[in-house]
Amino acid sequence: MIPRLSSLLILSALLVPAAHGKDKKPAFTEDILRAQTVLVMVDPDAGEPLDQPSANAMARESVEKALMEWGRFRLVLDGEQSDLIIAIRTGSGRMVRPTIKGGAVDRRPGVGQSTDSSIRIGGQHGQPPMRDPTMDPQSQGTRIGNEIGASQDMFTVYRGGTSSSLDSPPVWRYIRQDCLRPTPEVPAVEEFRKALAAAEKAKVAKKP
Repeated sequence: MIPRLSSLLILSALLVPAAHGKDKKPAFTEDILRAQTVLVMVDPDAGEPLDQPSANAMARESVEKALMEWGRFRLVLDGEQSDLIIAIRTGSGRMVRPTIKGGAVDRRPGVGQSTDSSIRIGGQHGQPPMRDPTMDPQSQGTRIGNEIGASQDMFTVYRGGTSSSLDSPPVWRYIRQDCLRPTPEVPAVEEFRKALAAAEKAKVAKKP
């Protein structure tokens, strides 16, 4: 059976405003502009590439650090308590790639991060939120298989607040090769920042 993500990619691409290169930035609703907290997680359907089993975890950490440097949002570990959820998934340049899931590769017992201006330390208690595969203590045993999906990196923003947030349509998505890598900024985070700034500017311009 094709994983949920790959089966929905074509449909969601038609429905979700995605940013590619110089495409017009989508407008955001008021609740998105007021968002203060965010959870960054690995997409539940994403496996780790066999040749780089920590790729998604490293990308998540890069995104989290970029958000910390930005300073607009407070990062949390519970998707049901966050205003926004950012699901990330690294690409390999191929539509089909061998991946590994389960076991130690799918665990994230705690968080310890620092930037030039801040330090973040935390841990997950109880069941992991939003089925983040790298935070699931029930992920026992290693499984190897072929993953079908996007060949490029993907950065997808959802509304938070419920346990089914990832089953709702995303509010914004950015897809580009290596857009989750720090160069030194993480391109996907920079594009999200620009999109929010453009929406806020448009909102001000509409006021009488």
